[in-house]
Amino acid sequence: MKIAITAETDQGLASPVAQHFGHAPHFVLATVEAGAVSTVEVIANPFAEAHEPGQIPTFIHEQGAQVMISGGMGGRAIAFFNEAGVATATGATGTVGEALQAYLSGTLPGAAPCAESVAHGHG
Repeated sequence: MKIAITAETDQGLASPVAQHFGHAPHFVLATVEAGAVSTVEVIANPFAEAHEPGQIPTFIHEQGAQVMISGGMGGRAIAFFNEAGVATATGATGTVGEALQAYLSGTLPGAAPCAESVAHGHG
């Protein structure tokens, strides 16, 4: 299973989780096999500065991710991921590695839309 996590830096599992999905500078793509991380890849978010609704979920889906983890995510992004068959989880904190382990252990459940703003369908 490939899991994407929003990241503030390009430091892989040691990076802090980015709290705003749409403006995350990087994504960490972790491949998990038999409950253990087998590969980690860091990619820059090509839409961090500006994006249209649906662009980032499409990009993440094209990377082969089955799950998207973030600190926060708007309702429209969650809907785009759902349409693409990508599960979402929000409320992640700490490092990417900590968020990944929380998800794998079941302590980071599904997604709830953030209510920070009305831009891009938040709230």
